[in-house]
Amino acid sequence: MQLLLLCNKILANDNFTSATVRPGHSIAGIYTHKIYYTKSKSPWALRKIFPDAAFVLHEECWNAFPYCKTVIKNPDYMKDSFYINIESMHLPDRGHTENALDLSPALLKKREVIVIDIYDDSLLKKTDITPETNVHEFKSKKTGREKLSKDWIQTTKPVMCCYKVVQVQFKMFGFQTMVEHMLQRQYPRIFAKFNRELYCWIDRWYDMTIDDIREMEREMVEELKKKIAEPEKRGIVCDVDEKSN
Repeated sequence: MQLLLLCNKILANDNFTSATVRPGHSIAGIYTHKIYYTKSKSPWALRKIFPDAAFVLHEECWNAFPYCKTVIKNPDYMKDSFYINIESMHLPDRGHTENALDLSPALLKKREVIVIDIYDDSLLKKTDITPETNVHEFKSKKTGREKLSKDWIQTTKPVMCCYKVVQVQFKMFGFQTMVEHMLQRQYPRIFAKFNRELYCWIDRWYDMTIDDIREMEREMVEELKKKIAEPEKRGIVCDVDEKSN
């Protein structure tokens, strides 16, 4: 059984300032609000069980580098009973900061630490790796960066670590534990694939200006409109019935 998300609508893409998104910190950056209509991409069995409103997900993102926060909710059906909360902090270190996102003692006790190394193929599926995203063969024409060595984390300069905290809540009798665990175990693969592609595609974005990025975003919106009507599944597919690693 498979689940897949495809963004169908962008409601907001604006500058923001806030003292509440990250309590105790005043931040500024770009705010986006997207809607995912997932029913047509969801398994037949789930479409029979749940109403249409259950398949409408709202994603809000506050990007204030080096901090970023993403919240996914289902306000029309599960309301406060469901959320995925992802916080990120980017630091110029090698992954040794113990509590980069200032988690409370209670959350630290529950935390499971997973190290994601983009050199390591074990978190990915064979279909995630293509010739142009193979870090073992990569070479950048614009920057001179080359394929990664096994010990790149210890030897590369400069280096940056992206710390992420993923919190999931799915309060529904009979489904909570299964769904929460299923969602949590997808994210290591998602993050590994995304950051590997980010590195291998550096020649696409290395010399882009802010205006270039805005134009690319506009082009992506138009391309998105074309893909919405297509039945083909795209992106990372979540394998609901796969076993935890």
